[in-house]
Amino acid sequence: MYAITGISGKVGGAVARTLLAEGHAVRAVVRDAAKGEAWAKQGCQVALAEMNDAAALQSAFSGVDGVFILMPSNFAPSPGFPEVRRILAALHQALAAARPAKVVCLSTIGAQATQTNLLTQLQIMETELGRLDLPLTFLRPAWFMENALWDVAPARNDGVIPSFLQPLDKPVPMIATADVGRVAAELLLEQWQGRRIVELEGPERITPNQIAATFAELLAQPVRVEAVPRETWRDIFSAQGAIDPEPRMRMLDGFNQGWIEFAGTARKGKVTLATVLKQLLAAQAV
Repeated sequence: MYAITGISGKVGGAVARTLLAEGHAVRAVVRDAAKGEAWAKQGCQVALAEMNDAAALQSAFSGVDGVFILMPSNFAPSPGFPEVRRILAALHQALAAARPAKVVCLSTIGAQATQTNLLTQLQIMETELGRLDLPLTFLRPAWFMENALWDVAPARNDGVIPSFLQPLDKPVPMIATADVGRVAAELLLEQWQGRRIVELEGPERITPNQIAATFAELLAQPVRVEAVPRETWRDIFSAQGAIDPEPRMRMLDGFNQGWIEFAGTARKGKVTLATVLKQLLAAQAV
C-alpha cells in the first residue's frame, strides 16, 4: 500500500496511476471527500487529511510501504515562508509517528541554490524532512513542460507567446509531469537506506524559441515568442494577485541566469515537448 498526497494534481495522479497499473494498492490522501470519489472507483483507499493536520496525516501514512509527498503550491508566499513551515511541521510530526517504510518527496531543480527565491520553499522541505530517521528520496524535476498551458491561448489566438524565460535561445531543462509521476512511482518501489537526491529532466533541453516553433508546427500557423521585459514583471505579477512578486521574479532570474540548475547528473525522461503541447492544445480545443 502506498499513500499518495497531491493525487488530484497531474504529478500525484500520474504516481497513483503508475502504481495501480502495476497492481499496487494505493491510498489517496485528499482534503475533500468529493475528490476522493474518482480514486475510490479505481480501487483506492481514501484518507481525508489537510496538509497541516498532523493527526489526520499520521493516520493516512500509517501501515503503508511508502508515502509520496507533494507540497501544496504557493506562488505568493509571505516573507520567511511561514506557510510552508507550518505544513512541514505537521508532515514531520506525522511521518515520525507513522514511520512508513520509505518516503519520496517532490522537490525541484535548484533546491540547493543559495539565493532566496520561490523554490526556497522546497529547500526548506528538504532540510526539515531530511531530519527524519527514515529512507527518504527527494526527487528534483526540471521546469514542467505543462507550464506552457499559459501559452496555448496566445499561441492559437495571437501567434505570439510572451516569455519570462530568456534569452529566447537559452536551453532550459524541462520535464513532462507524466515522466515525473512515473519516476516517482518507480522510486517508491525501490529499496534504499538514508537520504538521497534524484534529479530528472526530459529527453533534451528546450528553448523558448523551440516552444514557439513546436506550437507553430502543431497549429499549422506562424507562432513566435517575445521576451517580457524584466522591468514589467512586478506589475504583471501584482496584477495577478501576488502580494510580494519578488520570490517568483527571483526564481525566473535563477533559470535565466543559470543559478537554478541541477547539482549533479540528472536522469532523463521520455516524453517530448511535442507530445505535451499536443495534449495541452487538445485539452483547450476551441
